[in-house]
Amino acid sequence: MTAPVVVWFRNDLRLDDNPALDAAARSGAPIVALYVLDDDSAGDWRMGAASRWWLHHSLASLAADLARLGVALTLRRGRAEFVLEALIAETRASGVYWNRLYEPWAMRRDSEIKANTRAKGLAVESFNAALLFEPAHLRNKQGDVFKVFSPFWRACLATGGPPAPLSPPKKLKAAPAPQSEALDDWRLLPTKPDWATGLRAAWTPGEKAARKRLADFASGPVRDYKVARDFMAEAGVSRLSPHLHFGEVSPRRVWAEIMGAAGDVGLPFLRELGWREFCHHLLVANPHMPERALDGRFSDFPWRDDPAALVAWQKGRTGYPLVDAAMRELWRTGYMHNRARMVAASFLVKHLLIPWHAGESWFWDTLVDADLANNSGGWQWVAGCGADAAPYFRVFNPVLQGEKFDPEGAYVRRHVPELARLEARWIHRPWEAPADVLRKAGVTLGKTYPAPIVDHAEARARALAAFDEVKGT
Repeated sequence: MTAPVVVWFRNDLRLDDNPALDAAARSGAPIVALYVLDDDSAGDWRMGAASRWWLHHSLASLAADLARLGVALTLRRGRAEFVLEALIAETRASGVYWNRLYEPWAMRRDSEIKANTRAKGLAVESFNAALLFEPAHLRNKQGDVFKVFSPFWRACLATGGPPAPLSPPKKLKAAPAPQSEALDDWRLLPTKPDWATGLRAAWTPGEKAARKRLADFASGPVRDYKVARDFMAEAGVSRLSPHLHFGEVSPRRVWAEIMGAAGDVGLPFLRELGWREFCHHLLVANPHMPERALDGRFSDFPWRDDPAALVAWQKGRTGYPLVDAAMRELWRTGYMHNRARMVAASFLVKHLLIPWHAGESWFWDTLVDADLANNSGGWQWVAGCGADAAPYFRVFNPVLQGEKFDPEGAYVRRHVPELARLEARWIHRPWEAPADVLRKAGVTLGKTYPAPIVDHAEARARALAAFDEVKGT
């Protein structure tokens, strides 16, 4: 009997454009499909609560898709190197196939596993399935990692685009299924309390849902993306980010479908896919990025320790309606519109002078699309301490941002219902509304809705002074 091979699924929970699965199928060997929940190796970056909710449903979807091809998905918990070693011994597998991860802890672990497994005479093959281009393949003219996004993006376009995506396998040869743990026993879903009602209403994890979301976006909305993407109450963005993070759809498939449907009109959207790529390339080159500012001058930044303000921000009780709507959208749905993310993040680090790490940690636990590269890269961009960071003097004004990108207040009304009856003229600045207008709308500042916890002008001046000190200007 031909020895089986193990296909180790990670953040590639799909059949389409899955190079590891494709290579294993082409080998002709029977397949053992494996997923390992390895919280130990991840350490501080083990999946947060919202991501674990998504993972449960994504694994259930993958298991059903594999079962239709006759292959069982084996679930195991523990340190991946020990789990994999045990499974190889159980099944007498001749090799292992996986798609690469780019988190620092995963790269260290996988390198050791690859070396140790090959030393035992077994085959190990790994592939790029998560990015458009391998980080080692894109360099600037000096041969270094890009530190500015625009030339990085030009280099991406100059390649002519990524390789074409692979088709899903039509059939697979299954090995006898090893014993598997039960998905429900992993307790990835919240129970007491069950806080996932909003997540269930907003999302359908799994490859089928990911492909439908991509097809729907490519069929029309992508053509208006350049303008519509900033308006928070409109359906102008793709909402593909959690599907991409868990690998339910590949970036190559996204690129192919968007270019096929919209051509160059789709480039403003693909540029955002390029930003995701840029953050991953930065993380590979700077493994400390989630913990330490890329700009070393920020090691002495005068951050404030203000637990009460942090809680107000987390709970959407800052008194700034756009910030509060953003934070409540996050808590309810596990997601936040990108324009709102920039405003809410800027408010934390610049209005409140609370360390970006606090925001990074909160997003890590509450986002369904929590991604180490994007999360740390995005927070460092907003804080002004990362590669190609936002100018330090750019302090988003949540009132003006709301009036520009939520002019009728629809986004605020959706997520801050206590302001739903307030006139659009005042909804982004309720503290300036006349008393009779507030009374008519049922709003009592300080009771039904908080007064602003900081004054924008004063907070901006304080932030600029702190940044001037660090930047040496």
